[in-house]
Amino acid sequence: MSTEVLPPVAPDVLAEAVEQLSARLRKKLDAAVAECAARAEPAADGSVSVPFGEDAVVTLRPGASGAVTGADQAVCTCLLAPRCLHRAAVLGASPIADGETVSGPPPEPLLGSAPVSLSVPMSEAASVSLSGASATKDAGQDSAAVPPPASGAAHGSGGLGTEASQGTPPALTAAQVRAASALWEAAAEALSAGVTAGGTVVQAELLRAAHTARLAGLPRAEAAALRVVRGLRAARERGQGQRLGDLTGAFRELLAGAAVLAAGSSGPGSTGTTRRVYEQGGSLRVFGLCREPVLSATGYGGVATHLLGPDGAFYTVSDVRPGGLSRARGAGSASVALGGAVLDHAGLARGGLRIVGATVSSDGRLGAGRGVSATPVRGVSWSEEPAAALFARPVHEAMAAVFDGDPPESDGAGAPLLGCDVEVIGAAGECLVVRVAGDGPVLRLRPAHPHPELPHAANLGRIARYPGLMLRVLGRPDPERAATLRPLAVGPVPGASDTLRLPEEWLGRADLGYDRLQGSHFPPAAERSVPVGPVGAGSDPLADAPLWRVRRLLETGVAGGRRAVAEAGRGADTAALVAPLRRAGLGGAAQLAQALTAEADRRPRDAFGRLRDASADGYARAWLASAVHLAAAERSLVVASWS
Repeated sequence: MSTEVLPPVAPDVLAEAVEQLSARLRKKLDAAVAECAARAEPAADGSVSVPFGEDAVVTLRPGASGAVTGADQAVCTCLLAPRCLHRAAVLGASPIADGETVSGPPPEPLLGSAPVSLSVPMSEAASVSLSGASATKDAGQDSAAVPPPASGAAHGSGGLGTEASQGTPPALTAAQVRAASALWEAAAEALSAGVTAGGTVVQAELLRAAHTARLAGLPRAEAAALRVVRGLRAARERGQGQRLGDLTGAFRELLAGAAVLAAGSSGPGSTGTTRRVYEQGGSLRVFGLCREPVLSATGYGGVATHLLGPDGAFYTVSDVRPGGLSRARGAGSASVALGGAVLDHAGLARGGLRIVGATVSSDGRLGAGRGVSATPVRGVSWSEEPAAALFARPVHEAMAAVFDGDPPESDGAGAPLLGCDVEVIGAAGECLVVRVAGDGPVLRLRPAHPHPELPHAANLGRIARYPGLMLRVLGRPDPERAATLRPLAVGPVPGASDTLRLPEEWLGRADLGYDRLQGSHFPPAAERSVPVGPVGAGSDPLADAPLWRVRRLLETGVAGGRRAVAEAGRGADTAALVAPLRRAGLGGAAQLAQALTAEADRRPRDAFGRLRDASADGYARAWLASAVHLAAAERSLVVASWS
């Protein structure tokens, strides 16, 4: 189903429309939603009409923001309006509006984390503790570090501190706790339903809870809920590029954050406004590292230019607006809107800025306030300080530092970058296999963005034709794959003869998302111009471990709901799930998976056959406990794969 014609709709508008429907009409809602997009007819005044037969036409009139943010902007001509199926169906078929569209810039993409804990009981003998530092089982098995469900990567900013260093987070109000509890309940019901039963009614309940969380001052909780709703829609529509693992991770983050907030605990950034807060950073001198195209699932596109301060602090200057792929491709050479600087992003990535009156957000993004003044300065090559320090650190130490805090954000803004010198081995599928110089580990280089219109994959494919080539690589570690780096830029290795030969104006690096490597950029070696055959990518401890069975169980629950998990845990399937885990020494994972299947199948009934406990709370807690434990175990294997 295509929704390109329909305008975005605010979450509360859709939730209210679904709530007004009778039980009989709600049963017909999903079928009606599926037919709306094909009927949509845009008008010259910006409105969109969707006809339903001869007597009913739904008209959406988006406001100045381009979104439907009020109930009066969606009208139907039928006699039952506004409590009609037609209006609710059209709103349900429309995209969900971003926070920026509704009331300002989008909220942060992840829930806030904090060193607080929440006990998730599994049985009388065992429980799992969720915290920002660890996930341990009382029985002492499979203790592993838990990836925090939140927050951007730490950065240095001179005298500017992060939220965590600015004091104790404010206590949650009673309204915030109630909103978080309602969000937990809605998320638990959505998880219990799964993709197969997670239709418009289930999504609307989650959207209503998300809107309540926003009004209560929990914008990141709302953002997590919106990601789940978009993931459910994409999965039900079988959208291209939709990964069930992404939706599973979105459910984990939403449930973990809502559980902590519902328990009355807050963390840095978990409350506040939806607008990114910029604070005074004084005078800064920053040097360009590279630039990367940015594409979002909601139609935004642009560029993020990564900068480095003299003290090793990471900063970014972003230019992301509606426009999708074309905007992302063109923004790489657009002017930098920062303090009157006469640079474009291509020049900034290889140059530098002296900034007076700088404003910096907690994730390292530089603001462009009225008091900001920026003057271009000479850039530094990767062989000069402070950039050279990124490549001098042993890769296993750099990886340990990256994963010691929060994992990189999905959009990469403010995330720490990792640099290393590598030797090209060859291609393995879509990956470029390399070995870190000095007998280091074998790494897989995957395209930072797989879109075919961006040159990431093409550049890596050309490099793969030159085995033995020495490269200096700057990229972002992939927290979900063993020994995997997503390179943003490459350059020649100082002192190496068999390395890249880039133009002087490139200042010794090529941005893989914008620059296209040509044959003249490689050392002359005619015999290597023919592509080599596939090579082995080395061992993958994440793929070899039986933890994939737990991952499949969790994804089965997301796809098919509680009933599918119960079916997967009956009879011989339970032994097939648990026995390999215990043989591998993963007793904690085995116990949590077994507890999940048991809870999924626990449906006590009274003498009349009615459910005595219809709540999905216990099932959601069991699923979350297993999901957090799995994420911790997989993260430990990923970190170990870099040594």
